[in-house]
Amino acid sequence: MNRNDVSSGFIFKTYKKPYQSPFEILFEVFKELITHTSGDFDEAIDWLKQLDKEYQLTTPDYSIKDFIEDLKNKGYIQERIKPDGKNGIEITSKTEKAIRQRALKEIFGKMRKGSSGNHKTKHSGHTQEKTGDFKAYQYGDSLDKISMTESIRNAQINHGMDDFHLTENDLVVEESNHKSQMSTVLMIDISHSMILYGEDRITPAKKVAMALAELILTQYPKDSLDVIVFGNDAWPIKIKDLPYLQVGPFHTNTVAGLQLAMDLLRRKRNANKQIFMITDGKPSCLRMPDGTYYKNSMGLDEYIMQRCYNMAAQARKLKIPITTFMIASDPYLQQFVDEFSASNQGKAYYTGLAGLGEMIFEDYETNRKRRMR
Repeated sequence: MNRNDVSSGFIFKTYKKPYQSPFEILFEVFKELITHTSGDFDEAIDWLKQLDKEYQLTTPDYSIKDFIEDLKNKGYIQERIKPDGKNGIEITSKTEKAIRQRALKEIFGKMRKGSSGNHKTKHSGHTQEKTGDFKAYQYGDSLDKISMTESIRNAQINHGMDDFHLTENDLVVEESNHKSQMSTVLMIDISHSMILYGEDRITPAKKVAMALAELILTQYPKDSLDVIVFGNDAWPIKIKDLPYLQVGPFHTNTVAGLQLAMDLLRRKRNANKQIFMITDGKPSCLRMPDGTYYKNSMGLDEYIMQRCYNMAAQARKLKIPITTFMIASDPYLQQFVDEFSASNQGKAYYTGLAGLGEMIFEDYETNRKRRMR
């Protein structure tokens, strides 16, 4: 048999996991732990030591102590003096970025970095990104968009080589995608219920926020993302502060969050604006004009609900759609969210924690393909 006649086919081999150094193995676990501990290095290392005892993550040649030393040398942690005057260790901005990148990879998968970072829509427009499709030239089309190669080809087909001439009917232009920018506000509920009932809901919410932030920073740098948290009140937080986000002993002041979100979006020049709200409970708090708080955790308060509906309608007038991700399944809460979404003509998802990131990403990607105004 001739050696060149060997048949092609499949060769099955036992899967071999790509090599990871001892530092890389521990660093992957460390990034997950530092997210759960809201940036508390000492607590994360204590957890890492417990996991090491159970799963033998270290080796005789590489210990937890060696790992901590490598973290220092690589710039992932630094020594700082704590408010109590004692020395302590904190993570650095390099670690914060690594955590965001891990969240993006975990939730959205590996993503290819885009060019200019603008949002494509279904509308044709003037841009440098061509689609490969052609259409007949119409009055008003930019002359620099005329495809001379295709136009000459049309002239040859329509008039022949013996009587070659180019007319307006032969001209075609290459279509391109109109690009738009998006301004997004992500609202995260940090009321006490986000850690009640034996379920950690705040950590997945943080991961989603970090992943979305990293997506926008890398894929769509011309877009803007503001993150706000709401409990008894609402306030903005910086993207770099997301790993340290914690739940407080708060009620849920949804109105305050919406007010702040709309205030932020009013300042944006982008035509496309949207609000994503992650919450697990009913609105139960309002701040009154005199600075006092009106609170009612027993069922749904009609006064608080009506204020929420009014805010949703106000956002609708400003052409700001609100997408609510409700991490709850109570029928009476679903009814409230349905009416809230109807007031805004927005959308609502009733989701568990597992699919939260994928839903937000899909909604973000869908919205960036259409103009909202």
